[in-house]
Amino acid sequence: MIDGGYPGSAPMILKSIATLGFAIKDVKILLNSHAHLDHAGGLAALQQASGAQLWVSEADADMMASGGASNRNMAPVNLLVYLGLLKYPSPRIDHQFQDGEQIRLGPIQLTAHLTPGHTPGCTTWSFPVRDGNRELLAVNVGGLTLPMPASLFDWSYDAVTKQDFEQTFKTLRSLPADIYLTPHARAFSLKRKLQERATAHDPVAPFLDRAGYLEDIGKAEAAFRKTLQEQQKQ
Repeated sequence: MIDGGYPGSAPMILKSIATLGFAIKDVKILLNSHAHLDHAGGLAALQQASGAQLWVSEADADMMASGGASNRNMAPVNLLVYLGLLKYPSPRIDHQFQDGEQIRLGPIQLTAHLTPGHTPGCTTWSFPVRDGNRELLAVNVGGLTLPMPASLFDWSYDAVTKQDFEQTFKTLRSLPADIYLTPHARAFSLKRKLQERATAHDPVAPFLDRAGYLEDIGKAEAAFRKTLQEQQKQ
């Protein structure tokens, strides 16, 4: 399972797993896209319910272990964490992974691609899926926006964050993504694609969206360049 939603999301996730005909104990590995409240908040509860091992990127491990605080956060963000507004229950970290590491469970294999910027250890996951005779690559993009909630404060890219985003755009463009996913369903138009699948001759076709994948990377990079340009004028 990738991500655990907010701290209050765990009961809904547990119910959804049961509705799909699975038991929470069937979940053996928990993964994370990045260590923000809305993606890591429910991991502790899901870990307790499942007994699963949690794998976290080495660069986000300190943030995860502290429930959202990090020495790479802006001071106002850490303050909000310490005040409890952005803090979440700290899960047990069983393993830390690095860029390019592969995680296997039976026939399933996922590859971790570090795509930092949104957080220091923000991770994009890729994994092969088979549709009949076709083998496709699904890519779940970890995050491409400013570090939360940078837009609320007078914040500028530091040298490390600039370098992180530059590398992230390069990494994502290098992945031969067939199926484009993100932790936020709206970002990759899941509702529209599900509607199209209902009437499509090939139910997989609406999800074959490399064009949308590259378009969103381009939009994120354009926003990044625009912000940099505005900051250089100040």
